[in-house]
Amino acid sequence: MTGDESILQTRRSTAGETAMSDEQQKDFKSVESRRNPRSDRRMTPLRRLYYFLGMPILRAFSRILTSTYRVQEVFGEEHIEPFFDGKAVCAPAYWHQHHVLCSGQVRNWIRRGFKACFLISGSVDGEVPERIARAYGAEVIRGSANRSGALALRDQHEMMKKGYSIVTTPDGPQGPQYELKTGVMVMARVGSVPIIPVSCAADRAWYLDRWDRFMIPKPFSRVVIGVGEPYVIPHGTRLDDMEPHRLNVQQRVMSLMQECEDRLKAD
Repeated sequence: MTGDESILQTRRSTAGETAMSDEQQKDFKSVESRRNPRSDRRMTPLRRLYYFLGMPILRAFSRILTSTYRVQEVFGEEHIEPFFDGKAVCAPAYWHQHHVLCSGQVRNWIRRGFKACFLISGSVDGEVPERIARAYGAEVIRGSANRSGALALRDQHEMMKKGYSIVTTPDGPQGPQYELKTGVMVMARVGSVPIIPVSCAADRAWYLDRWDRFMIPKPFSRVVIGVGEPYVIPHGTRLDDMEPHRLNVQQRVMSLMQECEDRLKAD
């Protein structure tokens, strides 16, 4: 068994996929089956109607709000521009808190030829981000490391073979805040792709009272967006030896966030 096969087998065992029949795996691929069975939140007909009617309003509000942002600087883009032609792929990673600004920047890259695929939670809470991502022109994989990690990993690998870079929020979907999960490391190792830290800062913002303190910059906020150097996990790295690399990437994202804040204050 090769190193990559060993990692994939470990992820499947963790997710309980090894004991599934072909029919069970086919059923488990659906978004509904990837949701947490302990959650009371389900995609009810009323909720479907809410999303159907509310999404156009939400997208319009989002476009108006983001159009008021004053982008002071986008630095480090030279690190991601080589991936715009789709001939090589990467794994942009930013904290869940910064999804508004960082996903908006990914949208700008998509307009320049970047092929992006977002990894979004399979829970009901992932419905809105999925619809927004698809409106950007991105592809979407639904799943999470805690229940459907092995299947999400397989889907990511398939999308990368098609030239799509996998965009992740590695401390999501439920935290802890600023703690990078192992899933993005395994994905990058198996796919042999570099992880590219992305971060941002805003001088004025609302912060939601939840685990990630989700940030929504206020109208006419000054913002700075940063892109870090690619981090490549050495070939042959075992799953048991991943922790130093995980901590390294986590620190790189944190340092980039601090640099964005420092640059914003300096302007």
